[in-house]
Amino acid sequence: MEKEERPWGYYIVTDQGDRYKVKSIQVNPGASLSLQKHFHRAEHWVVVEGTAKVEVDGKETLIYENQSTYIPLGAVHRLSNPGRVPLRIVEVSSGSYLGEDDIERYEDNYGRISDTEFNKVSDSELGSC
Repeated sequence: MEKEERPWGYYIVTDQGDRYKVKSIQVNPGASLSLQKHFHRAEHWVVVEGTAKVEVDGKETLIYENQSTYIPLGAVHRLSNPGRVPLRIVEVSSGSYLGEDDIERYEDNYGRISDTEFNKVSDSELGSC
């Protein structure tokens, strides 16, 4: 299991198959992932430590330890840590394509949005996944 560092924290892939991937994700206090959507996967998030602020299609909700939420395929979403301690979640992604490049970012605190590149994978690029 390899730790993937990100500006907001890190994740570790703990299990995966053809149509699912399981990650342990840590979000640093005060940090947020980009406002984004995926074209080929849905996600389930379970908070195991801390408190998560979750935005899905413009609606914000606080999710506490031992609570979960579902992010439908195509939903515009963001995960944030409003607390003072690290946020840990378990994410289960499922869908036809699970690559990290299946993303379209709308807002990002770390400058990962380009004017010329939208960071998304379309059906035509994937063929018949």
